[in-house]
Amino acid sequence: MIRALLPAAFGLAAITSMPALAETSTSTATATAGSASHVTSSAVALVEAAATLTPGKYLWENDVAAGPVSILISIPDQKAYVYRGDALVAVSTVSTGKEGKETPVGVFTILQKKEMHRSNLYDNAPMPFMQRLTWDGIAIHAGKNPGFPASHGCIRVPASFAKKLFAATEMGATVEVTDVSYSGDMPAPRSDAQMTIAANEAAIKGGATEIASR
Repeated sequence: MIRALLPAAFGLAAITSMPALAETSTSTATATAGSASHVTSSAVALVEAAATLTPGKYLWENDVAAGPVSILISIPDQKAYVYRGDALVAVSTVSTGKEGKETPVGVFTILQKKEMHRSNLYDNAPMPFMQRLTWDGIAIHAGKNPGFPASHGCIRVPASFAKKLFAATEMGATVEVTDVSYSGDMPAPRSDAQMTIAANEAAIKGGATEIASR
């Protein structure tokens, strides 16, 4: 399930975006193990590190915890939070939909994965490491991260983060898109039952359509 930002342990590498969607390692942040049931020094360390991420950067835990992967996208934060089970293992900057093309909020499931997808509406534009969230054109994929909402509705992430995320997720993984900011109070986690019901509802919407480059 999607959890509040209370990870159990972190060994995080900070990654920065370079031109042409390339990323290079710039620093390493580590924190000691702690309980996921309350705020620990490691939780504080990760939240603080995530708060200072600049566009195109992300954090990924070196020693990945066990458990299914789920993703939380915060539109006001312009960040993606990746969990394995209850443990937060990665945080990335994102670019969601611009005004008039807003990314929809709600709980979704990964319906399709394609390592290289190309747009049928925007000059055959590449959409690397595409993970479809809806049948009407919303997906997570590698793309430009200017530091603000700039897409046509999709969730753009840094290229090397997109590759890692693509490798980590399974079909049917849960993705929640929220208009809640994590810079303030942490929202209560949703139950597994709530997440499953919402994701299943998302999965049965309509027939498949091509995803435009967003």
